[in-house]
Amino acid sequence: MAVHIACNEYPWVVLYQQAQKNFHESLDAGLGEVAASGIDGFEPAVYGPSDADRLAPLLEKRGLEMRSIYVGSTLHDLAEARRSVESILAIAQKAGERGARILVTNPHPLREGPLRDKSDAQLETQAQSMNDLGKGLSEMGLTLAYHNHDVEFRHGAREFHHMMAGTDPRYVSLCLDAHWVYRGAGHSSVALFDILKLYGGRVAELHLRQSARHIWTETLGEGDIDYLRLARYLLDLGVRPHLVLEQAPESGTPQVLSAVEAHRMSCAYAREVFAGWRNQL
Repeated sequence: MAVHIACNEYPWVVLYQQAQKNFHESLDAGLGEVAASGIDGFEPAVYGPSDADRLAPLLEKRGLEMRSIYVGSTLHDLAEARRSVESILAIAQKAGERGARILVTNPHPLREGPLRDKSDAQLETQAQSMNDLGKGLSEMGLTLAYHNHDVEFRHGAREFHHMMAGTDPRYVSLCLDAHWVYRGAGHSSVALFDILKLYGGRVAELHLRQSARHIWTETLGEGDIDYLRLARYLLDLGVRPHLVLEQAPESGTPQVLSAVEAHRMSCAYAREVFAGWRNQL
């Protein structure tokens, strides 16, 4: 049986925008294209409990599973964190009823003015809030997976490391976005594999994106990140994370293929690299 490959909604939203279309306004047709690309599952960004109910019949119609969802959060301010945790748990209750088993969150950075770093007190609040959220999710049978972008790797990756070292592995797992780690660490494969050495056992989900000379490629394939090595490393650890494509275009990305063609090629490469895996879910 072929390994299960899902995709995040972000690449489809961007590709539709570039074609002057709105993915969400034509969601049924868009999910039809997702399914046509050979993908097995879809990881949506969910903003409220009703989103899961709205998505579920459309996904079922196209034969797509929703094993994971992506939810934003604000966790560094105690009052906001309490509201955020309560809201996310309400979303998780509905999503869990619809088959979700992993909830991915990337806590928002500080929003006011130019880029600023969270204080130590804010990081401690955020970590405790992550623990509270993860514990609540575990009681529902869901896994919390922490996700990062590059901002969390500023100043020795202090925010990223505290979200790992300052949280309980029973309640907080890692959604390893290999390319954001690579980019955040100054385009460093050494740093990426050091993260695996430190936290590989906590990887519940793996986001897949490739670049060539540091620019995102049109499809997942050979490039800056050695995904074959990464797959072997996780295999040796006995870890089988949920695999989610997030191969999106950015400035400088070649764009020759249609969204369906690009995802079909990415999906085929991912299945080749991770052949023989059996997902945890």
